[in-house]
This record gives sequence, C-alpha cells and structure tokens, in this order.
Amino acid sequence: MAEEVGLIIQVPRDSAVDQQLREDPPLSVSSGRAVIEPLPADTEGRLLPPPAGEVVLSVLSPEALSREAEEASRAIKEAADDGEPLVVLVTAAEELREDEISAVLDAAVHTRRVVLLRVLGGV
Repeated sequence: MAEEVGLIIQVPRDSAVDQQLREDPPLSVSSGRAVIEPLPADTEGRLLPPPAGEVVLSVLSPEALSREAEEASRAIKEAADDGEPLVVLVTAAEELREDEISAVLDAAVHTRRVVLLRVLGGV
C-alpha cells in the first residue's frame, strides 16, 4: 500500500526546478510521499507567498533545508495541530535534491496539518 502524501511542493510552472522534478524526480516524489504542484508564475517567473497558511520557515536556497533540518523539524513540531497549512518558503532554486525535500518531509510527519514547500523562483 502506498504511503500518504506528506508534502506538497509548489513551484513556478515551467521553471528549471519544475522541469528537474518532472524529468528526474527524487525518490520522495516518485514514491508519492511528496507531490509537485506547478503553479502559474508572474511575468518575472516568480510565485508570491501563499495567500493562506502559516509560514514556519523561510530560507534563501534549498541547500539551507538540509543544513537546517533541525530548525525545520522544530518549527513544524511546535505549530498547533490544527489550522491553515504550514508553509516552508524557499526564495530561489534551480533544483531540489532528495536530502533537501526529506528535511521537510521528515518533519511533516509530526503534524496533522498540510505542509507546503513553496519555491518562489528560480536562479
């Protein structure tokens, strides 16, 4: 039986990170534990922070997710168990690697809330 989706990864549609995730999906994506949601970007190819949700962590690049995995885990664990989605923002990314996704996905199992990993733009 497949595991439940633990993380929704939102990326600008047709960006480098969107293409990378479609063409060479990390294990967490190919297994279905994380899903990709390509969203329409503005004229500069960027997404805005989501209109709803509680931002629990914001990093400049995805590399910070694996370096600051403890911080992501703490922020998600300390959030209340109910409410709007929990949001982790990445300012810019060209790609997302398994270790970067796993840092957020591993933390997401500690909440009943939806967890979004939102990449605002490319590099």
